Amino acid sequence: MSFSRPPRSGAPGPAAPVHRRPRPKPEAEIADAVIDALVAVESGRAADKVLKATFDRRKWPPPMRSRIARLTLGIIRWRAQLDWWLERAGCRPQPMSRFVAALALIEGAEKGVIRKHLPRIPTPEAHAMDELVGHSLDHPDQPTAIAANLPDWLMPRLAARFGKRLLPEAQALCAETGLDMRANILKGSRDGAIAALAEDGIIAVPTPLSPVGLRVEGRPAIARSRAWRDGLVEVQDEASQLAALILGARPGERVLDFCAGAGGKTLAIAGTMANKGRLIATDSDERRLEQAVPRLRRADVHNVARHAIGAEGDRWLNRQKGAFDRVLVDAPCTGTGTFRRNPDAKWRTSPEELEHLTALQARLLDRAATLVRPGGRLVYATCSVLIEEDDAQIEAFLARHPDFRVVPVAEAWAAIGSPRPVPVDGPYLSLSPALHGTDGFFAAVLERGAAAPPAV
Repeated sequence: MSFSRPPRSGAPGPAAPVHRRPRPKPEAEIADAVIDALVAVESGRAADKVLKATFDRRKWPPPMRSRIARLTLGIIRWRAQLDWWLERAGCRPQPMSRFVAALALIEGAEKGVIRKHLPRIPTPEAHAMDELVGHSLDHPDQPTAIAANLPDWLMPRLAARFGKRLLPEAQALCAETGLDMRANILKGSRDGAIAALAEDGIIAVPTPLSPVGLRVEGRPAIARSRAWRDGLVEVQDEASQLAALILGARPGERVLDFCAGAGGKTLAIAGTMANKGRLIATDSDERRLEQAVPRLRRADVHNVARHAIGAEGDRWLNRQKGAFDRVLVDAPCTGTGTFRRNPDAKWRTSPEELEHLTALQARLLDRAATLVRPGGRLVYATCSVLIEEDDAQIEAFLARHPDFRVVPVAEAWAAIGSPRPVPVDGPYLSLSPALHGTDGFFAAVLERGAAAPPAV
C-alpha cells in the first residue's frame, strides 16, 4: 500500500485552474477598434493620426487593418447620410449607432452579421438595426447637403463655384479615391518607378495630366516598398504636382517655397531644377520643416535650404526683397478640395475659419509679392474650391499690386511638359474631382512687371 505524502506546511498545493477570458472574435475586435477611433475623432483629433495610433498599439493582420480603416473613414465620410437614417429610425447618432448604420447601409450586412460585431448590442441600436437592414444610403427625401455629406454652410459657396454641377461635384469631393504618387526624376523615370513598384506587387499607372504622376488603386503599403525606400517615389496628389510644375522653376534659378510645410512641393520643385540653383523652403512651423529633412535625403535633393519664419525669419525675409526668380505660395486654406482624402476635415472647418484664413492668405500674398524680382513669377495655390480663397483672392491682390499680371494658364501650361492640352478654360488652373479626377485645387500664375529703365 502506498501513501502520498501530505504537503509540508507552507508548500504549495495543486495549482488552481486558470480561467482565461475568451479572446473576442475578429468581428468584435473590429467593432471595438472602429468605435474607439470614432470617439477619438469626435474629440477633435485628426482621423489619420487616430488610425496610426490604433495600428501602432496593436499589430492586426493587414485585412483587419484595412477593414478598420475603411469602416472608420467611411462612417466619417458618409456621416450626414448615416445620421439622417438614424434619426429617421428614432436613434441618436453616436459612434456605436453609426457603426451599426454603416454595416447595414454601406456594407449591406444582415442582422446576424451585425450581431457578430456587437454581441451585446444595446436596445436603441438593435431597434435601429431592425429599421435599417435592407436599405441603402441614398434616399430621394434627403436634402442636397445630406446627399452630398457636407455641412450646410458650405453648400451656397459650392453652388457659387460649380453652378448646375453642384451635386455631382459635391459628391465627388466626398467619394473614396486611390493614391497618387510623383516619380522622382532626380533618381529615374516614371517608367522606372512603375517597374520598381511592381517588384513589390504594387500596380501603378501614369496619371493623365502630370507627366511625373503615378496612380494606384486602394491604399497599398507604399512605405514598405523598395521604390519608396530608395526615393524613387513620393506620395502626392496629381493636382499638387501640377501646382509645383506650373511654377516653371529652372536649373540655376533662385526659388522660394514660401509655405513649404513638410516639403512635398519643395521636392517636386527640386526635380524641375535638376538640383541646380538655390531653393529656399520657409514655413512658420519649424517642426514641419524638420519633417522635410529625411524626405529630402531620401530623394537625393541637395539644393534646398530651410528657414523657419519667426521674428528672426522676418528679418531674413526683409533682406530678400526682389531676390527670387520664382515664388510659390501654397497657402493655408480650408482644404475643401481634399475631403476625399481627409473626410474628417469637412466636419471641422467653419465659416469663422474661412474668414481667418482668407485674411491670412491676403497677408501672405502681399509679403510674397515683395520677394519676386521684376520679371519673375509668383504662383498662388490652394487645395480649396471656394471662390473666396481662390479667384477672389487674386482679384483683390491685383487691385493692390498693379505691377503684377495674370499669366493665363494656357501660357503657363507649357512649363509642365504634359502630353495633354490644358484641362481648363479661363485664366487659372482650377481642378475638381468630378471633372479631372484630382483633388479640388486652384493655382494662379502671376508675373511681376519688368523694372522701368533708369531715367536718362
